[in-house]
Amino acid sequence: MNKLSRKWRIFAIHHSHTDIGYTERQERIEQYHVDFIRQALNISKEMRSGKRDEWKGFKWTCETFWAVEQFLKEANEEEKRDFAEAVRRGDIELSGTYLNMTELADEELLCSIHSKAAKYGQSIGSPVESAMTADINGYSWGYAKSLLDAGIRHLFSCIHTHHGMFALGRKQIPFWWETPDGDKLLVWNGEHYMFGNELGLCPDGVGSYMIRDEFHTPAIVDNHYEIMSTRIERYLSKLEEEQYPYDFVPVMVSGLATDNGSPNGDIMKVLRSWNEEHGDEVQIEMSTLSEFFRHLKQQDAEIPVYRGDWPDWWSDGVNSTPMQTQIFKDAQRTLRKIKRLDPQQQIVSSTELSEIENQLVMYAEHTWGYHASIHSPWDWNVQMLEVRKLAYAANASRLAHGALDRVSNVKGGSLLHPKRAFRYRVINTEQHASTQLVEFKWDGFENERFKDGLEVVEEQSGQVVPYQVGQQSVTVEVELQSGEQKHYFIRPVKSSKARTTSNYKLVGADTIYDIEDIYPSGEKKDLVIISQHDVESPFVKICWNESGIVSWVNKETGEELIRKDREHGAFTPVYEMTPAVDPKDPSHIFTARSTMGRNRKGMNVQRSAGRLVKAKALSSGPLYGGVELQFEINGMSYYSLFLKIYATGSRVDVAVRFHKDSVWEPENVYFSLPFTSGAKNDETLWLDKAGSPVRPWVDQIPGTLLDYYCIQEGLAFVGEYGSLMIATPDTPLIQLGTLDYGKRLLHTQQSEETERQIYAWAMSNYWETNFKATLGGFYEFRYFVEWSKDFITEKLAIGQCQAISSGFTAWRIKADV
Repeated sequence: MNKLSRKWRIFAIHHSHTDIGYTERQERIEQYHVDFIRQALNISKEMRSGKRDEWKGFKWTCETFWAVEQFLKEANEEEKRDFAEAVRRGDIELSGTYLNMTELADEELLCSIHSKAAKYGQSIGSPVESAMTADINGYSWGYAKSLLDAGIRHLFSCIHTHHGMFALGRKQIPFWWETPDGDKLLVWNGEHYMFGNELGLCPDGVGSYMIRDEFHTPAIVDNHYEIMSTRIERYLSKLEEEQYPYDFVPVMVSGLATDNGSPNGDIMKVLRSWNEEHGDEVQIEMSTLSEFFRHLKQQDAEIPVYRGDWPDWWSDGVNSTPMQTQIFKDAQRTLRKIKRLDPQQQIVSSTELSEIENQLVMYAEHTWGYHASIHSPWDWNVQMLEVRKLAYAANASRLAHGALDRVSNVKGGSLLHPKRAFRYRVINTEQHASTQLVEFKWDGFENERFKDGLEVVEEQSGQVVPYQVGQQSVTVEVELQSGEQKHYFIRPVKSSKARTTSNYKLVGADTIYDIEDIYPSGEKKDLVIISQHDVESPFVKICWNESGIVSWVNKETGEELIRKDREHGAFTPVYEMTPAVDPKDPSHIFTARSTMGRNRKGMNVQRSAGRLVKAKALSSGPLYGGVELQFEINGMSYYSLFLKIYATGSRVDVAVRFHKDSVWEPENVYFSLPFTSGAKNDETLWLDKAGSPVRPWVDQIPGTLLDYYCIQEGLAFVGEYGSLMIATPDTPLIQLGTLDYGKRLLHTQQSEETERQIYAWAMSNYWETNFKATLGGFYEFRYFVEWSKDFITEKLAIGQCQAISSGFTAWRIKADV
C-alpha cells in the first residue's frame, strides 16, 4: 500500500440486487428476498448477543422496499418487532426505492411507490432519508421530485454500463440533482452494484466484471487475499491519478457472486482482518446509505448542481414486448381515469387501486426476462418467466378495466337487458379542455333499430348534432372542459341512402378517383376528398408517392408540416436486421448482439425503408375520411397505414397495422416522424416525460443519453404561433439520434450540425440475454397528429397530447339517470 499518497476510507454498503426474474422464477425471487431479511436479522441478533463477535459492525441495506413489503406480509409479530428494532438501531437500513424501474411508470405511480418506504419508516420511528438503485442508469426528471416529495433526500445510483453509460463523464462523484421546481436531491453517481465483490470484500464471492486483470477470477478462489490487496491498491491509485477529490469511496457488495444474493456475515471477518493489517492506510467499514451520505455532506469539496432529465439506457427493454407494453400503457391510463372518476374511493377501494399499481409496477420493473432468453428461447425457464412477466400487464389491464366498469355501473351505466336505451355519457377525465371525436357503440343484434337512419341528440341543448355512422357505432364530435360531462341519445329516423352518378365527378366504375375534377359537380361534396395520390380536408392536404407520405400542408396557413431534410416519409417503416454469421447457431446469435455496445445494432446492419405500393379510399363523411396506404417492407408480410382525416379540425389519426415475421437475429423497427410545426422561426421539441415536459438535448444532465427517450403520452413541436402535437399512446420510445452505426454522442457532445431525425422506435430484440427473442406477430399501434395555433406553450401542447392519448371516457347509460 506504500504507493498511495493519502489515507483512505472505504464505505462498504452490503445489499442484494433485486432482479425479479433474471436468475430465477419471480415467486422464487420473492421467497429469496424474504429469507434474506430473516438472515440479516439473524446475523444482527447473533452479533448483538455476542455469539458471533467476528460479525460486529455488520449492516444490511434493503435495496428495495418491495422486499421489505413481502417480508412484512409473511413475518410473525416477533419478526416484525425485531425488524423494526434492527432498523432503528441501524443494523438494517431501508432504501426509499420500491423497485429498480424502467421509465414506463408515470408520475402518479412513482409518487405512490416512493411513499411506501417513507410511510413505513415513519410508523416505526425511523424516517427514510436515502434510496439506492442498481442496474438501471437513468430516470425521468420527475423521479427526483417523487423521492423528495416522499421525504427522501439522497439517491445512490449504482449504474451498469452494459449497453449503457454513466452520466457526467465520470463515476464515483456526487452532484445535486435539481428538479423542475428548483428543489435538490443529493445523488452519488456510483460504480457497478457488485464492485465491492471485484475488490475482494466478500469471501467466496469474488468477481471480474468491471475489473479485468491477470486474475480472471471465478467466485471462489484460493488466492483471495492476493486479489483483494492488489485490486484495492490499483483502484485507489487510479482514483488518485484521476485527481479524485475525496479520501473515501463507497462500494456496494453482495454476499454471493450473483444478482439476488444473500447477506453474508463473513464479509465482516474479511474487513476485520484487512483493517488489522492495512487499517492505517486503507480503512474499510460496513456502512448504511445514510451514514455514507452524512459523511459526504461534512466534506469541504464543492458539489456541483445539475438540472434536467437523466434518460435511462435500459428502458429499451419495453419494446422487446411491444404488445404487452401497449397493454400496460392502456392500463396505466385507465387507472388514472378511475382515480379521477372516483376521487374519494367510494366505489374502488384503496386496496384494489394498490393491487392495480402492484401489477403495473411488476411489469415496469427493469427485468425483461430470464438470462437465457436469446440463446435458448425454448428453455422452460425462458418460456415460464416470459409468460409470468407478461401476465403482469394483462392482470393490470383486467383489474383496471374491471374497476372502471364498476365505476360506470354505479354511475348509471347500462348492462345488457331488453329495450336498452341508446343513451350515452361522455366525460373528460384529463386536466385539459379538449375537442375529440367520440364513438357510441351498440351490439350487432341492435343494427335493425337504425336500418332506416338515425339522429344523435345532445340532451342538455336538445340539438341534433352531426354524426358519422360506422358498422355498429356512430361517431360525434364533443367539446369538453376538464372534468365536464355531456349526455347524448340516438333515435331512429327515416333517411334516404340512395346515390346517383355524376356527369362531372371524374371517378369511374372502378370507384378509383385519380383525376382532379375539371368542372364543379354541383353536388354536395364530402369534406374529405380522397384520390390515389392525396387526401384533402378543409384543414390539411396530405400527398404521397412511392416513398410514402411526402407532404402534409396546413391549409389554414399554407405551411408544410413535414421537414425538408427528412430521411423518410411520415410513418414510413424502417427495418433493421444485423445478420449473424450462422443464423441457425445460438452462439452466433448471441455474439451478433454482444458486440453492439451502445449502438443497438451491428456494423454490418442491413437497413431498408418501406415502399408504398397501394392507396385505397375507405370512407368519407361529415366528420372524417379514411384511407389505407399499404407498403412493402423487409421483415413484414403486411404493413399498412390507416389514416382518419378529420373534416372539422386539424387532426389526423394514424393506425399502423402490420404482421411482423419471426426472426431470431437482432432487429429494430422504426416509424418515421419527420414533422414540424411549420414555424418560420425556431421551434422547440418537447417530450412528455414522467413529472415534467422535457426539451431533449437541452434539459438533460451532462453525459446522458441522446439517442432515444422513453416518454409518456407524446411529443410536441412548439413554435411562436402554434404547435404540432403527436400523441403516442402505444409505443413509448422515441429515437432522435442517427440510425447509422457509429460513435454515439452524449449530452454536451452534440453540435448544431449533429443529425437529428425523429422516429418512433417501436420494436427491438437486440439484447443478448433477456429480451424476447422474436418479435413476430400481428400489431396495431396508434398515433394522433394535431396542429393548432391555440397551443403556444409546452404545458398546453403536452397537455393536449395527454388528453388525446387518453381520449374521452364514454359509456352507455340507463334511460332514467
